[in-house]
Amino acid sequence: MLLTGAAGFIGSRIGAQLSAAGHEVVGVDVMLPAAHGDGAQPPPDVRLLDVRDADAVAEVLRGVDVVCHQAAVVGAGVNAADAPSYGSHNDFATTVLLAQMYAAGCRRLVLASSMVVYGQGRYGCPQHGIVDPVPRRRADLDAGVFDHRCPVGDEPVDWVLVDEDAPLRPRSLYAASKVAQEHYALAWAESTGGSVVALRYHNVYGPGMPRDTPYSGVAAIFRSSLEKGDAPKVFEDGGQMRDFVHVDDIAAANVAATEATGAGAAGFDAYNVCSGRPVSILDVATALCDARGGISPAVTGQYRSGDVRHIVADPAKAAQRLGFRAAVDPGAGLREFADAPLRG
Repeated sequence: MLLTGAAGFIGSRIGAQLSAAGHEVVGVDVMLPAAHGDGAQPPPDVRLLDVRDADAVAEVLRGVDVVCHQAAVVGAGVNAADAPSYGSHNDFATTVLLAQMYAAGCRRLVLASSMVVYGQGRYGCPQHGIVDPVPRRRADLDAGVFDHRCPVGDEPVDWVLVDEDAPLRPRSLYAASKVAQEHYALAWAESTGGSVVALRYHNVYGPGMPRDTPYSGVAAIFRSSLEKGDAPKVFEDGGQMRDFVHVDDIAAANVAATEATGAGAAGFDAYNVCSGRPVSILDVATALCDARGGISPAVTGQYRSGDVRHIVADPAKAAQRLGFRAAVDPGAGLREFADAPLRG
């Protein structure tokens, strides 16, 4: 099988678990500086390759029966100038890969997607049921009122679990590129009779995570602050709810998905990959602080335009159809992460 992004934080763990499960893995990675640092070289078992290079992809696809596609530029993006990078490395690269898979007769794909495809998540109103809330008003945010309101009666609404049938409403460059990847893969599956499993990762963390960069997740940002002796800065009131899933569970989900594509299934299907145990952002910062000792989070009350208030996933479909259930409890995993080695 072919594994793209094989030298990355997630890809390296997937490669190890696939190999342990008996799969013969061909790993490739372009070693982007944003993910690996300037001048980084791939490990000995990973080939330097740009998935946008059709000839190179055609060569490594010889004899491959399934592709696990992890290669991507990640993070929300700093500003609009990042758009060509997302479009090129995430979307154009995926179209090249799909075209070369078709030419090679390879019809099985596991695609790394993300929770960001859901946009602002799902909310319920006690009076009107599931609603699509209005954007948060600046006056409310300035006053420290951070939760959404019902578009019908203006009542406060609360989060509910997001399942895979929720509408796809990207709110960042990265999210737009992930939705596009899913749509290309779905069209490819329908036109070729191929099998695609799209795994929508929620907040991934764990040993080997890249240090704080403009594209890092919040767990790495908090860790970097603690290493500098600074209190982690928590935006809003810290009540934002998320699902943090350990990188080893992400790898296990990819093994399950890889083996599911070999069971005669065809078509496109998407799955949340999450712990099923939601935590608040303040709880994440507190767990890291408590594990290291001597410092407490700083709840700033500040907010960032466009930030999502809550997004929490429903793990049921992956459990029922893939047999995947996260093994690492976020409480224990975050305590371990507080002192785990990072990259970069």
